[in-house]
Order: sequence, then structure tokens, then C-alpha cells
Amino acid sequence: MQENVTDHLIGTLVDARYLVRSRLARGGMSTVYLATDQRLERDVALKVLHPHLANDPGFLDRLGREAKAAAKLSHPHVVGVLDQGEDGHTAYLVMEYIKGHTLRDVLQTRGALPPRLALALIDPVIEGLAAAHAAGLIHRDVKPENVLIADDGRIKVGDFGLARAVTATTSTGALIGTVAYLPPELVLGQAADARSDIYSAGIMLYELLTGQQPFQGEVPIQVAYQHVNGVVEPPSSQVPGLATDLDELVQWCTARDPEQRPVDGSALLSELRHIRTSLSDEQLDLAPNGSAQAHAHQAPAGEAPTAALTAAALALAGTSAAASGGTATEAVPLAGRPTELIGRYSHPTEVISGKSSPTAVFPASPGSIRGAVPPSGPASILPASPWPDEGDDDAWPPGKREAKRLEKQAAKDRARAAATPVRSLRTGDSRRRGLIWTAVIVALAILAATAGWFFGMGPGSPGTVPDVKNKTAAEAQALLQTAGFQSDTRDVFDDDTAAGRSVGTEPQAGAEIRKFQRVSVFVSKGPQLFPLPTLTGITLDQAKTALNAARMALGTITERYDDQAAAGIVIAQDPAKDTPSRRGTPVALTVSKGPQPIPVPDVRGMSQDEAVKALRDAGLKPVIAEETVNDKKIPKGAIANQSPANGTLTRGAQVTLTVSKGPKMVQVPSYIGKQASEARRALEKLGFDVKVNNILGGFFGTVRDQNPVDTEVPEGSIVTLTVV
Repeated sequence: MQENVTDHLIGTLVDARYLVRSRLARGGMSTVYLATDQRLERDVALKVLHPHLANDPGFLDRLGREAKAAAKLSHPHVVGVLDQGEDGHTAYLVMEYIKGHTLRDVLQTRGALPPRLALALIDPVIEGLAAAHAAGLIHRDVKPENVLIADDGRIKVGDFGLARAVTATTSTGALIGTVAYLPPELVLGQAADARSDIYSAGIMLYELLTGQQPFQGEVPIQVAYQHVNGVVEPPSSQVPGLATDLDELVQWCTARDPEQRPVDGSALLSELRHIRTSLSDEQLDLAPNGSAQAHAHQAPAGEAPTAALTAAALALAGTSAAASGGTATEAVPLAGRPTELIGRYSHPTEVISGKSSPTAVFPASPGSIRGAVPPSGPASILPASPWPDEGDDDAWPPGKREAKRLEKQAAKDRARAAATPVRSLRTGDSRRRGLIWTAVIVALAILAATAGWFFGMGPGSPGTVPDVKNKTAAEAQALLQTAGFQSDTRDVFDDDTAAGRSVGTEPQAGAEIRKFQRVSVFVSKGPQLFPLPTLTGITLDQAKTALNAARMALGTITERYDDQAAAGIVIAQDPAKDTPSRRGTPVALTVSKGPQPIPVPDVRGMSQDEAVKALRDAGLKPVIAEETVNDKKIPKGAIANQSPANGTLTRGAQVTLTVSKGPKMVQVPSYIGKQASEARRALEKLGFDVKVNNILGGFFGTVRDQNPVDTEVPEGSIVTLTVV
């Protein structure tokens, strides 16, 4: 039944207690997971409500009340509710985990079932509902998907965590249930009671017998309309040959008017078991195609999902009525029940005080399934029907030939009994007989008194398990002994209870059980400690996976620069590795943001020594280029260029510096006697700055003097021209 799916809850701890292992199923109201209770070390079914329900305070309040009511119901055919709570935005129910499959799986695998198997499967369902109704609970969603069948054949009704107490207001609640099994009163928004569950169980019995639901439609509203306005046809309309009692049972349960149905599960259970004992083997083993099954107790080959179920259910169906708290009714072969057989074939025979004689009586009306009882007592008047001549055995139908044979044999037995003296010739000792009867009566009285003491005040009397939480083991056992219970202790780890103190009991406190049943006291060994894994040196995602595997929680995440670790790597954890810690302990992680970026300082124009010192102080590594360059603005020995010149680097990164050789030396040619404009252009092309001094207004534009001239000067020097 488990599904391999990706789910954010799988592998996490819910409420620091329930480790979610896998997803089992998903429905319209919740998702069911297989989880492990870390406190009691057992597997449970964890039902997590969908967010739109978990965020509704009114719904959560109602769910809490219903879960508490359902938790008080302890029955072998009802899945137990163990816990309920909220963890942040996660609202959940904890239920008993049943490993196996559902009744829906059986229907999908086998289709229509023989009546024997169908009745054996529905019996524990009705018994569980009867117990719930007696406790004041109604289910509201009885369907094959909520009938769980364990691998060992145990059958339980699940999902009582969402049931409502009968004492609560139900008429105004939202419509809860599956439309195929929904009773008419819920469709109409009326109050639900135990008879609503009976209707759903009747639809389910119809499906077991026929392999299909009575009402079908393309959309749910069509099916709901048929529930309100239609009538469930007898199952025999789909499976010819089904017993009339089964038709009447299904139609009694599925009456549109709740007043026409069984009053509760107990009333239905009584009638169901009566019908099982009154039907013949041929009727019980009728195959869905109308023929009798030759081997009703054998599961068909190749049907592994229902093999264990078939064996267990048919063993129940074929050996006893399995009535809860009652006497098992032995399934007697037909040959051993001549009176029932004669009655079934309507022979007009009246059995009175061991004598029989044909008689004509009015035919009896068919018995109602609500009040029908099997023929019993010294006298039974059966409906008359035409019989063939006494000697014409071949004219009888096969079944009636057998009845005729049995009647003849009964006549011979009566004749033999008539020839046997019924009174002894020797007169008995009346005083002795009186003493014997007195002894018998005294013995019976002693047995009755002993049974009354045993079940009233002795070990068989009921008692309520006291609450021993947080008591020492000795105190807990003393309380249980005072209450009349025998107890044993079991050591368990518990995060919330001090070592040596009681965590709880099994059965739970408040449960009512017989005093001869032992009560187990769970004694805390304190929190179970586990060493923390090493989380440094790996990525944050890898650290989260390691924490989930170790069943620890993720604490605060802090980021900081680190010159040694790349971004995203865990560089510290608190608590440290190998520290003994409880499950669910939060572990704080420090994650690297990588090396811290350093702004590159601009050292151009500085002397070489000043530039080197500035870069080293910033955490960078200066590198002097081998080549030098001329720069008319940067003096010799100063930094002319750097690479990079700006931006950011990480600590220890290199910055390359190029040292200036100063301005380049350029030969200044003589332009005396030349035109001033020509001289200016030539000198500026050589990289000089030209200054002109005009004499007498520079009328002729001729260079009369030049300074400097015919010598080498630094590039960019000023050359002065005197122009006349």
C-alpha cells in the first residue's frame, strides 16, 4: 500500500516525536503517512490534515473533541486513535498502523463474492460499528476504503478520528462522506445518527454481493439524487439465485426513511448472524454467476492480496457465528438438521411431542427479517404445499426427495422409540434422587456464586487503569496493585520524562479492562542521546540531509566571509561534532560567503615604496613590472600605471605596478628665421609646449630667437619663441 513519492514531510520529525517514513495514501481531507513513534518505539499511521483544514480554528477544535471521544473506544474491530495535536502549521491524528490492504482492494481483485465470504467480511465491520454506536459515536463515512484488513486476516474499521459524537450537533456540519455510500438524510443536510452508518453498510453489503454499487452516475450529484429519490434494488436482480433473506437484509438497511432501518449496529449484527446460521450451504456458497461453489473455503489461485483474508474470513464463516461476548454457534451440515430442511421445503408436517402427521394448514406468511427466528421448540407449524403420492419418489424434486427420505427415517426412529420402555421396571430410590438433585443444585449455585464473584469483584471484574504518569516505577506498580491489576515494567527512552519516572501504560490511563489483564508500565530511561555528525566542510544542502538522517533539527543559519572556504560551505556548527544530543536537537550552522572582497587602492603617482606599502596594508600583493615607461607627468621612480587600477579583489590577490622613467628627452631643433606658425606646429608635434613672445606686435611673424635651442630637454618642456 505504500507509495514512493517525494514529500517534504518524509524524513522529518513531527512534534519532535513522530518520524515520518513514507506516504501511505492521500484523500480529500488528509494525507496518511507511515511514521515511527520515537517515544514508544512503534509504527503508527500519521494522518496530516490538508492546509485549508489545518488553518481553520473551528475545525481543529471540533477535531480535537472528536479525537478524544474516539480514543476512548477500544475494540478489536476498530482502528485505535492514539494521539492528536498540532506542530506549527501541521495538524495531525495518530492512529494504530494496520499493515495489509483494504476491502476496496478485495473488491477490485475478486469482484462479487459468495454470500458466505461477503457476510464473513461485513460481520466484523458491523461489530465495530455496534461498539461505536454503544459508545455514542457515529462514523459518517463507512466505505470499503475505510475497512482495513491486516495481513493476518484481522478486520478493522478506520477513520473514527473524524467521526462525531452523537451528543454533538451534526445537522449543521459540512457534508462529510463518499457520495456512493452517503445516506439520504446527509444529502438533505439533516441530522446523522447510527442509522446513517447502517445505510452505508447496507450499500457496502450490496457491493460485496454483486460487485457493483447500486447507484451510479457520471457526476456525484447524479448519485446523490438517486440516494434521495431512488430505491436500492434487491441484490438478486444482479445475482440470480441469492437468498430472499439477503435481499430483505440489504433493503432493510438501505431504506430511505431512517425509521425503517435497524436502530443501530447492534440490532443489525443480531439479524446478520441469525441469517448466516439459517441459510443453507448451497445458499451461502452461491457463486456470483448463480452456481454453488464446490470449495468455498479455498481462495482462487493467483489472488495473493486476499489469500490470508479468505482463509480467516471463511474460517469464521464456516465454524461459528463469532458473536462478541456470546456463545459460538456451530455450523451444522444439512444432513444433521432434518427439521430445518423439512421446514425449508414447506412440507406440511407438524411435529408435536415426537409425533408427526400430515395436516393441511394455512400457508405462513414470509417472516420479516426484523423479527424472524429459526424454528425451535417442541412444535413448529410449517406452510402447506402439494405433495406427490406417498410411493411416487421420482415425482419429487431432488431436494424434496431428500426431505421425504428424512421424514421416513424419522418415522422409523419414532416407531423404534415407541417400542422402547420409557419407564424402568425397578422403582428408584426417591430419597437418593433428591440428594442427587440437591447436590446438583448446590454445585450450580456454587458455580454461579463463583462466576458472580469472579466477574463482579474478582479478577474478572472491570476496572479503570489509573494515571501513573511521572510516578516512580515502584509508585506506579503500587497504584496498579491497589486498583487490582497485575503489572510489569518496560524501559523506554523519553525526551520529556526524567529517568526512572513512568511515561505511561498500555492500555492507556482511563481504559476499562478486566483486572486479570496485565498492565505494562513504560519507565523512562531519560532522553536517548546520539552523537552529532560532522557537518563542517560540506555544503549546506548536504548538512541538512545529514541532520535528517541523524534525526536532528536544523537550527539558526549564519553567513560570514571566509578566505579559505568557498561560498555555501559549512565552516562551523554548534553543538560541535560528536556531542551527545537528543533526537530533534537544533544544530546551528555557520556558512561561508566566500573570501571577503577588498577594494583596490589607486597608487598611481606615488613613489614605489609608498605604493607597495599601501597595497600590502589593504591585504593585496604588489608586483613590480620589469619594464618601466616614460611619462611626461609622472616623475622618475613614481608609479605610472597599475593593473587592476580599480574594482575589488580577494585577499592576497596581485596588483601589478609599472614604474615611471620620467619624461622622455627630446632634441629641440632651431627654428630661428622660420615663420612662427610653422615653428609652433613642429614643436608641438615633438611634444613641447610653445610660448610665443611678440616684439613690435610680431608684424613679420618671423622667429628671431628661441629658448632652448639645439639641445635635449624633457618631453613636454616649454619652448619660448621670440617673434618680430
